Amino acid sequence: MQGTGSDADGDTPESIGSGTDTGAYAYEQKVAVEAAEEAGALLSARFAKAHTVGSKGDGGDVVTDLDLAAEEVILARLRTHFPHERIVSEEAGLLEADGSRTWLVDPLDGSNNVAIGLTAYAVGIALCVDGSPVVGVVHEPVTGRTWRAALGQGAWCGTTRLGGPRAQLPRCGPVLAWTQGHSVSRSDVRAQALRGALELHSRRVLQLWAPLLGWTMLASGTIDGYLGYRAEAVDFPGGALLATEAGVEFRSLSGGPFRVGFDGPDSGRSFVAARGEALAHLVDLASAATGGTPAAE
Repeated sequence: MQGTGSDADGDTPESIGSGTDTGAYAYEQKVAVEAAEEAGALLSARFAKAHTVGSKGDGGDVVTDLDLAAEEVILARLRTHFPHERIVSEEAGLLEADGSRTWLVDPLDGSNNVAIGLTAYAVGIALCVDGSPVVGVVHEPVTGRTWRAALGQGAWCGTTRLGGPRAQLPRCGPVLAWTQGHSVSRSDVRAQALRGALELHSRRVLQLWAPLLGWTMLASGTIDGYLGYRAEAVDFPGGALLATEAGVEFRSLSGGPFRVGFDGPDSGRSFVAARGEALAHLVDLASAATGGTPAAE
């Protein structure tokens, strides 16, 4: 049941035996799950009547009335339970506060899909401490599923712990997800080179207009890897935590170390995420496509 803090299998956070009710950040994760599912219930109920109320940038990205309504639901819960903590939300922007804890809210990831009647969207909430994610929650209103992770406690959907993608590179090529930030122009030569290389050397490249759904698929092991170019700060850390807790590894586009976080310029959020042979394959593709230079990251 949505809107009551229940997960996809009908268990409430209090009743789940693993991943939610024990360990660090248990309360934060519970609140995030309940907020995401309440917002998801609203989105599901009003989906057919959604209408565009604004635009973002010159790339055609839109804001719908549902973005704003879902955001109100989530912000109300976070302000009630964590009144003195910083919040960065997709539409409301920065709600400033002191301290090292920052909540990231994407109330409707997939607004462009919703605007054209495509049922591919999600709700995302994350908590970062000192810039790094410690809680990540993604709820998909269409199926009622909720994915969640807390630092060091694994990634979960319902009562199932997620194991991530296989390490072996599929013979027919990997299935991948791709994301790029709102500020990336269509004429960006690095983005073009990266997408072109992936299309040539992969079985399929998903460009979902809802990056959080890609993270749930990667954490669940239904796709083989994820590549991002100047990813958005709000939805990236929570999704990346799901993947990390499911065993996914991250590299920069040139194959170097990569730190998942939301602060700093978007040039620091270009990444390759996969495991084993698939990771090596993607790093080789990305490095070759961008010239293997840190300036491309």
